[in-house]
Amino acid sequence: MAGHSKWSKIKRQKAVTDKAKGKLFSKLGREIAVAAREGGGDPDFNPRLRTAIDNAKGQRMPAENIDRAVRRGTGDLPGTTFEEVTHEGYAPRGVALFLECLTDNPRRTLAELRHLLDKRGGNLGQSGSVAWMFERKGQIFVPAERGDEDTTLDAALEAGAENFESEDGMYLVTTTAADFHDVLASMRGAGIPVAEADLAMVPNNTVRLAGREAEKILGILEALDEHDDVLKVNTNVDLEDADWEAV
Repeated sequence: MAGHSKWSKIKRQKAVTDKAKGKLFSKLGREIAVAAREGGGDPDFNPRLRTAIDNAKGQRMPAENIDRAVRRGTGDLPGTTFEEVTHEGYAPRGVALFLECLTDNPRRTLAELRHLLDKRGGNLGQSGSVAWMFERKGQIFVPAERGDEDTTLDAALEAGAENFESEDGMYLVTTTAADFHDVLASMRGAGIPVAEADLAMVPNNTVRLAGREAEKILGILEALDEHDDVLKVNTNVDLEDADWEAV
């Protein structure tokens, strides 16, 4: 699971420029709108919306942007309707990709992602072609400098977490998909400073790469992550520390 948590960390660190922040806010806004549309606009009664809003706040998304996204989702403001779609495929060297997208034009998104991968030596596959390599898990990130390790560990285990890791300045708490929202609420109630929380597709096994092969895969992951319609890039690649740090 190390490769997945490091890719998540890299995505957070990338969003430092105004351009990157704008793209990130757009994606966070889509997630908030869809969550509000599906479960209502009150985060106290919509765990998915609560998580999406908290993640947006963690990225310092302005409150007015969050409010507009919620109101678009509930229909109180006009706006584009986005559809949730997933795409599965491979990058070179057998690296699996599970892409979670929010789009207003699924055919366009499919064509653009196929073209993006084709020109980089990858390909899109059929539904189910790589999903079996992953398991849906809850992931809760706590900054190590803001949370005591023993306190975080105790709170996570008491809440019903599956696993706890300390890596690269972050504590990573893993839960089952079914327990995710309950564990997250319990940890927040215990005063644990959560930086980010999400349901992710975590690989059961990883493909280890290094050097130029790693550089090529990272280029593909970044290109996919920068696509406007791609909300989450899930992959089973695991790279040497030096290759992650090169990003």
